[in-house]
Amino acid sequence: MTFTGAVGAIFWLPLRAIIALCVALRIHPNVLTLIGVCINLAAAWALALGRFTLGGVIMVAANIFDFIDGKVAHQTGTATAFGGFWDSVMDRFSDLALFLGLLWLYASMQRADYVLITALAMIFTVLTSYARARAESLIDKCKVGFMERPERIVLFMIGAFTNRFAAVLWVILVLSVLTVAGRIFHTWRELEGRPA
Repeated sequence: MTFTGAVGAIFWLPLRAIIALCVALRIHPNVLTLIGVCINLAAAWALALGRFTLGGVIMVAANIFDFIDGKVAHQTGTATAFGGFWDSVMDRFSDLALFLGLLWLYASMQRADYVLITALAMIFTVLTSYARARAESLIDKCKVGFMERPERIVLFMIGAFTNRFAAVLWVILVLSVLTVAGRIFHTWRELEGRPA
């Protein structure tokens, strides 16, 4: 077994135990999604207080629930179209809550520059999701661009654990702008010449 395989197995074992427990207790996956959101609200509060390391730890816990809800739904046969919708909406809510925590922190520090960067990153985060959702109502797929939610969450955790949120917000902003622009261009190219 390779080193990365061994590390993956170490992390996967506790997750499998948590999934098995949730299945045994018949916890509905939509409830797990909601629990993850509530934990993310606690992470946002920690960020608002400037307690970045605590916020990072809480984000790790929240994303365990974000990971296992789909696995539990699959194993219990409770996966539904509404469950997918609920998960997507709650993901957006969690993302915006984290940004809101940073906005509160930087506003309380009277750092208008950080408030502006955070607000712009939040706007383009929403546009990233919206551009894909709207495009896929017109074309088959629009997964263009790098900045999806998993990458964004990893960057948030890096910012929390390294206390380098200013740099992380710049990365999120630039990559989100490029992702939105790429999705607009891709959709235009796919739709060019089609009847309205």
